[in-house]
Formats: sequence, C-alpha cells, structure tokens
Amino acid sequence: MPSSPWAQPDYSTRPIAMIGSGIMGRRVIMMLVAAGYNVILCEKSMGSYDGALDYVNDNKGQQAAKLDTKPGEIRLTASLQEATHNAWMAIEAIPEKLEMKIDIKGQVDKLAPSDCVVTTNSSSLRSSPMFVNTVNNYRICNGHYYMPPDQTYYEESTGLVFNRIWASIKRECLLVMADGVNDGRTIDEMFKSWFKADKGPCQTMDTVRLDTVYDIDVVYEQQLGTNPRAKDWLKATYVDKGNLGAKAGKGDRGDFGLLKKGLGGL
Repeated sequence: MPSSPWAQPDYSTRPIAMIGSGIMGRRVIMMLVAAGYNVILCEKSMGSYDGALDYVNDNKGQQAAKLDTKPGEIRLTASLQEATHNAWMAIEAIPEKLEMKIDIKGQVDKLAPSDCVVTTNSSSLRSSPMFVNTVNNYRICNGHYYMPPDQTYYEESTGLVFNRIWASIKRECLLVMADGVNDGRTIDEMFKSWFKADKGPCQTMDTVRLDTVYDIDVVYEQQLGTNPRAKDWLKATYVDKGNLGAKAGKGDRGDFGLLKKGLGGL
C-alpha cells in the first residue's frame, strides 16, 4: 500500500463544512445536524440560502428523534475560509459543472487543514478530473449521498453504480414522453405499481430539479457517449422555459414539472 500523509481527523469537536445549499445540500446538512454534528454552511451570498436553514430547522428534530441523538448546530457564512479553516470534512454540493467543481476544489484544498477529508457529492463526475488546482489529492474523494432523508445510503466510489443504472431509467422515461407514448403521471403510476415504490421516476426528477437532471445527463453523454435525445428534449421542453419542477415550488402539485397532466408538460 502506498503511504499517505493523511491522518484521521478529530471529528468530536471540529465542524463539517458544506459548500452549497441546494436540494441535495440542505438535506445532507439536515441529516448531519440531526446526527449531532456541527455544520458550517457556506454560500457565496446570504441570499443564496433559499430556504435551506428553514428546511434544516423544520426537519432536524424529527430525524434526531429517529436516531435518538441530540442535534448539532448549523452556522451560515459567505466566507469559504471561515467555513473550512478548522473543518474535519468539507463537502461540495454545487451544480454538476466540472469547471465550477475544479475551482472550488482548488480553493478548499488551499484553505482546509491537511487532515480534512474533501468530498464531492457529484453523482456523475469522478473526483479525479477535479485535480487541476489541487495538491493534497490523497484526501479528496467522491462521497455521494442519495436523497435523504428518504434514502439513507452513502456511496464512496469513483464509479457510482446505482446512479448509472438510475440515469438509464430516467433517460428512457424522458424518451417515452418525448415520443408522445405516455405522460409522466402514468409512467409513475406504472412504476409504483410494478416495483411497489412510494415515488416514480418522474416525481423523483421533479424533486431533484430538472436542470440538475439535465446537467447530470450532459456528463454522461460526454463521458459515456449516451444518447443525447432525452436530455435535449428535456432542455427544450422544460428547462429553457423555466419549468424546473420542485425548484419552482410546484413540482408535486401536478401543474408544473414532469407530473403536469398531458404530454409535453407545457
């Protein structure tokens, strides 16, 4: 085994830094705070928190009761240095844009202590292409959380197996809609009935946000050569028209997103 300068950090008193407070980021924060960890949430401006603090405060008590834990604390900052200077782990949960992740990884690598674990929550991008402006690559990895609190799985890998399978399911659902075969509501009802699932793929895509679904499939097309027709249809029919599902606060109501009645969604 090659030697590494990394040593296990003391996580009993040091906080976790979270960079990004979107749909995924705020859910990961809530789970960490509910489990008793102190988290410093960093966004570029105070206006970017977009309800993240409310989400954490509204849900941490219920989750802590399930875990039988005393919730930790959450603190907000717009300073990446303040968020990371004493962190034992720094989690990046920004959009699936490689250039943005390269920039953030370089900054965090310079600011965080040498024993800080630096992770990306990306479901499609490996961490190694982000090693552009970094030096301490021994402590940088993929650390992907699924959609908490509904799913409590965590996968640390350079090839996220489930996400590739799930991306294929999403892609085929979009093609069924693009071809006018069926609508999102019917697809979900069929999926839930067959697999005894609580949610269908279209509702899940609405919850994650349709622009995020598009960004992820761009990566798969670039790296795996997948068929671009589904993502191009999604972009033209929904994303470019501002119909982003749950991001607009209407994804579960059936008047917005993939669950809108009828084909085409608009």
